[in-house]
Amino acid sequence: MTMECVNPEGLRLDGRQFNDIQSSSHQTLESWIRPILLKGHERPLTCLRYNRDGDLLFSCAKDHNPTLWFADNGERLGTYRGHNGAVWCCDVSRDSSRLITGSADQTAKLWDVQSGEQLFTFKFGSTARSVEFSVGDHLAVITTDPFIERTSAIHVKRIVEDPQDQVDDSVLVINNPDGKKRINRAVWGPLNKTIVSAGEDAVIRIWDTETGTLLKESDEEVGHKKAITSLCKAADDSHFLTGSLDNTAKLWDMRTLTLIKSYTTVVPVNAVAMSPLLNHVMLGGGQDASAVTTTDHRAGNFEAKFYDTILQEEIGGVKGHFGPINALAFNPDGKSFSSGGEDGYVRLHHFDSNYFNIKI
Repeated sequence: MTMECVNPEGLRLDGRQFNDIQSSSHQTLESWIRPILLKGHERPLTCLRYNRDGDLLFSCAKDHNPTLWFADNGERLGTYRGHNGAVWCCDVSRDSSRLITGSADQTAKLWDVQSGEQLFTFKFGSTARSVEFSVGDHLAVITTDPFIERTSAIHVKRIVEDPQDQVDDSVLVINNPDGKKRINRAVWGPLNKTIVSAGEDAVIRIWDTETGTLLKESDEEVGHKKAITSLCKAADDSHFLTGSLDNTAKLWDMRTLTLIKSYTTVVPVNAVAMSPLLNHVMLGGGQDASAVTTTDHRAGNFEAKFYDTILQEEIGGVKGHFGPINALAFNPDGKSFSSGGEDGYVRLHHFDSNYFNIKI
């Protein structure tokens, strides 16, 4: 029988203590071709995030409870209890000590990763849609949705070492030019000097983090034609990938906002990821969730598709989800990836050795 240790309003630890699990020896999974199914959420997945070392995987869903998994074998380490609405996003600090989450309960929360303790709650008047720590983890960028008279906005918060000294005040607030349209993602540019945002108005914008000045906007002719759902940065912050409901993903230069490559699929793109090891990009999506019940899952194109970054050609796909894919993430070592779907499952895939020898 598995015992559960529960910290009030914090991380629910399943079985062993966190330290025991972190120090346990890694199992060899090279021969495992089948995906590992992680069932810990009762609602559709919204976000997946690996820590920098690649040994921990954080998942968020509409069921209010961000969950922590052991990235090697899919063992669940615990859940973070405290939100009262769907959790849309999360990010983990460079040293894996802190987690930040954004939720439909109009808050963003800071957590102690190990104990599950809530360190601080940032309160807003609308849904916190996107969160990301800066390089150095001393700042966080949080986007909020439009709500009644509030416009969509980007908030920059200072993150302090001692939670007792943490304050709710924003260092910078940038209101979206099209305030009624949601900002789905905002990320830090190189050296925290800029913020890159994208959302429902299909425009990518680069902002100055000191003044909040708009520096660049994506060209309407080469840009996305429908809402941008996802945004993923390269490990070196030199370029980024966006996915859109217009059935395309596009690769952009982070500094100049020049379009580098474009990838076309047959269904709306909800999630994108870039391999840190090979020149591969991964797209996930599928037919809109509202129409899923009327269609056979094989016709819905609910698969993670791989494209050659340079040649822009489709390499192949990984099937398995019974609904649209909402979240994708590559492990920082490039040897595995995870996908999260509308079906409530996280699928953890370890690449077979043949994957690394793909020739087009």
